[in-house]
Amino acid sequence: MHTDESVNNPDPMVRSAASADPATGLSVVRALRTLADRLEDVHVASARSQGWSWQAIADVLQISRQAVHQKHSYREVAEAAGKDGNDV
Repeated sequence: MHTDESVNNPDPMVRSAASADPATGLSVVRALRTLADRLEDVHVASARSQGWSWQAIADVLQISRQAVHQKHSYREVAEAAGKDGNDV
């Protein structure tokens, strides 16, 4: 995106991402990573509840089955222990 396009963009996130201030730009990067992680959590949980295998999820995310399992299996472990997944 060109700087002139981002300056005129009504979305504050887009304007912040194009900021010349590194602190502002890096804050946007952090916010986007947090959002991406939350979206991944939601959609992995949805896929698992619909019977998707760890391998199928890993294939779509283009990461290893072990990586996706390690990152997201806590929820299933917690459910098996009678917790809500946020207690772990």
